[in-house]
Amino acid sequence: MDHRHVTVVYKWTANPGKLDELTAIYREVTDAMEQNEPGAEAAHIYVSEGENALYVRDEFADAAAVGFHLGTTAANHFPQLLAIATPGPFFFLGDVPDEIKAGTEQMQLGASFAAHVAGFDR
Repeated sequence: MDHRHVTVVYKWTANPGKLDELTAIYREVTDAMEQNEPGAEAAHIYVSEGENALYVRDEFADAAAVGFHLGTTAANHFPQLLAIATPGPFFFLGDVPDEIKAGTEQMQLGASFAAHVAGFDR
């Protein structure tokens, strides 16, 4: 895997009774990513009924692809998501420039950032 690659793992906690709606919106998000974001390499949604939450793992080719996602698909769905759920925490794993970090602060994602130091892919 390219060392410019960025993984984003995050959680949305649904308001009571809104988990199905949250999941439906996220299906739209992943469909939009697949169709419109060439730098989005993967997107996976995991449902935690016990926590009334979604966990999401997005894989991006590089930070530019993250920025494109935040400015397009994410921006388009964010108001709808905020109406029924609480974002965070968000973990950005990889090399993310300061302007993207600043953008996540404006969105109040509760984001943390970590640089890649070691590992392997098979």
